[in-house]
Amino acid sequence: MTFDREPRVLVVEDDQTTRAKLAGYLETAGYRVTEARDGQEMWDSLSRDSADVILLDINLPGEDGLELTRQLRRKSDTGIILVTGRTDDIDRIVGLEIGADDYVTKPFNPRELLARVKGLLRRAAPTPATESAGKSFAGWKFDLSTRKLRSPTGEESSLTRAEYELLRAFVENPRAVMHRDRLLDSVTHRKWDPSDRTVDVLVRRLRQKIEADPKNPEIIVTAHGEGYIFTSVVEEL
Repeated sequence: MTFDREPRVLVVEDDQTTRAKLAGYLETAGYRVTEARDGQEMWDSLSRDSADVILLDINLPGEDGLELTRQLRRKSDTGIILVTGRTDDIDRIVGLEIGADDYVTKPFNPRELLARVKGLLRRAAPTPATESAGKSFAGWKFDLSTRKLRSPTGEESSLTRAEYELLRAFVENPRAVMHRDRLLDSVTHRKWDPSDRTVDVLVRRLRQKIEADPKNPEIIVTAHGEGYIFTSVVEEL
């Protein structure tokens, strides 16, 4: 991974103790860290300097983390990791559906937190020039270096980092059964947990973008009891 500066992480958390812990873990790991107490401070910070990853608490005063995630996704593909409580299962799933890349659960393990941040930064790293410029499937063109999708009719669609990582895993393994644990590892490097809905939510997001009828998918189909199959022929661009 190559950045022209130290990666910057923006921590958005209203609880001072939690915010200090998050910032401390990240600063110790060598990241530049900026703190914000709420959405307004987050926007003020982003207006001064962009962030590579945003750690965003769901339960914020004023506009909550879910609404801020929705607004951020309209503006950029900055990496977003939601910080959630153990009882926030529904909110976590909604957050993933509207564009968050990953999540950590309170009380968080410092190693897990750093793994989430490193994972997002790895996905943000430029694609080496020696790799294929992209892939095509079912009329779609997938640019690996810019994370852009172009539809058969020429319309361009951007991907979040998690969507990009999942689609890349599919196009590099066409017509193979991709088990959920393998897909989960390609996106988050999270230990497999049967209750983790991350992969299913991301598949649903991809289907909304590339399927003619997302409710009756033909490109990413479900292998019941196993995972998913990317059925299209994939060619190099």
